[in-house]
Amino acid sequence: MSENFRADGRTPNQIRPLRFQNGIAPYAAGSTLIEWGNTRVICGVTIEESVPRWMKDQKITGGWLTAEYSMLPYSTLERKPRDISKGKLDGRSSEIQRLIGRSIRAAVDLEKFGARTICIDCDVLQADGGTRTAAITGAFVALSLAVKKLMAEKKILETPILAGVAAVSVGIVAEKALLDLCYTEDVAATVDMNLVMNSRGEFIELQGSGEEATFTDSQLTELLALGKIGIRDLLAAQQAAIAQG
Repeated sequence: MSENFRADGRTPNQIRPLRFQNGIAPYAAGSTLIEWGNTRVICGVTIEESVPRWMKDQKITGGWLTAEYSMLPYSTLERKPRDISKGKLDGRSSEIQRLIGRSIRAAVDLEKFGARTICIDCDVLQADGGTRTAAITGAFVALSLAVKKLMAEKKILETPILAGVAAVSVGIVAEKALLDLCYTEDVAATVDMNLVMNSRGEFIELQGSGEEATFTDSQLTELLALGKIGIRDLLAAQQAAIAQG
């Protein structure tokens, strides 16, 4: 099998083209449109000058960070009904937004936000695999831009960000370990895994499973090595985007 057998010509250890368009939502404290291959997600951060009631009741100091995730009806080939039309959030969306929240909270010192709630909204405009990893990667950029704004306005005196955070998918397709699966690869994968890591090289979350298949220690090692390559590239792209403001 040739090194560039993938449909889009990438090598096994290459992520899809990545671009951030900052300031996509002018009323947000920080926002970016992450375009990752054919997946596009708007990530916006709003800040509320209060904390949830449960924090007050439990006398917990500092701030809170929460996330919401949704796929717009036209983001997929077949229309995806809005959750509100079904009267409840579907299980997949609920799982992903909890993942985004956990991932980004691991990147910050909530105490340094003061008594504020940081709300991250991730809305998928177009889905071609990796929407959750794109949402996490874009959310960190949007949060960093919001933090820069808070500091410029002297609302906080030091950055609450502890480390960069990014996420990427890996998988085994046709017995080959691949980095950053597009939709057709994701569907064909016998093993599918998502990695969330910080810039210190630490894992925040691993989500992996065999799709009616199993995988070995050596395959897991190969997938993790590929994932670390992708995370390194993503962290560098994030920092370039944040520097541009």
